[in-house]
Amino acid sequence: MTVSAETQITDLAINDHACLTFGEPEELLDLTAAYVRDGLAGGQRVVWLAEDPQRALAELVRRGAAARAAAEAGRVTVAAHQDGLLAGQAFEVERAMDWLREQIDDTTREGYSGLRVALDMSWALRPISGIEQLPAFEEEIATALSGASASVLCQYDRERFDPVTLASVAPFHTHSVAASTYHNDPLLRICRQYAPPGIRLAGQIDRAAESPLALALSEAIRVDGDITVNMSELSFIDVHCARMIIDAARSLAPPRGIALRCNPAIVSRFLLLGAAAVPGVTVVTGHDG
Repeated sequence: MTVSAETQITDLAINDHACLTFGEPEELLDLTAAYVRDGLAGGQRVVWLAEDPQRALAELVRRGAAARAAAEAGRVTVAAHQDGLLAGQAFEVERAMDWLREQIDDTTREGYSGLRVALDMSWALRPISGIEQLPAFEEEIATALSGASASVLCQYDRERFDPVTLASVAPFHTHSVAASTYHNDPLLRICRQYAPPGIRLAGQIDRAAESPLALALSEAIRVDGDITVNMSELSFIDVHCARMIIDAARSLAPPRGIALRCNPAIVSRFLLLGAAAVPGVTVVTGHDG
């Protein structure tokens, strides 16, 4: 099996077995929300085994994935790792695969067009027995997906999993998925946001990052619909970059709008520059709204 170069989360389709590597919870939630959203839009059933199911479902709703109604209708299930992969503090490949095959069979029997499964693999960082079977589990998933109307997104925290473990599971995936990144250094990260569409900034930004910020904004503007500039993890922005974002907002033709989601430390800068008075602009603090 050959692993493709990094793939966009929005490109995944039936039968894909993708490895999502993320560096922070916000990235995991964003990419998974897009995966869920697109699955629901395609008439598929979606299952997510997450570390914190209640928070995961709430984040899907907040990010526009329409997951609450879908969960009530049985189309979305967000559950804990123990509900599918673990038996207490033990992992067994056959038990986990029985669970996955049951999900595939249930989806077919209920008449859905397909199944999307997201697996947060953070359980594999715990001191549990059977963890050495992780590569075998990934290989079994690849086999089970052959000919099935299902896809699986395995989620690995690249900051917590060691390179050897990541390398051992990589060959069993058809795609490698990560956020499209415009700038990444110890002080600043600028990347694409998928749900809701837009860009995300974390750290501190000044005029030195003008070029990647301009590229990120221009690519976001080219996509149809409203966009979000997520700065909830941004602790500093200079006047030049703030004005660039506001000017990008002014360029949007009605009825398109832009949400500026600001860290409390920077929201005053946008308000002083008049962002709230620009047509179509919404300024919100943190994760509000």
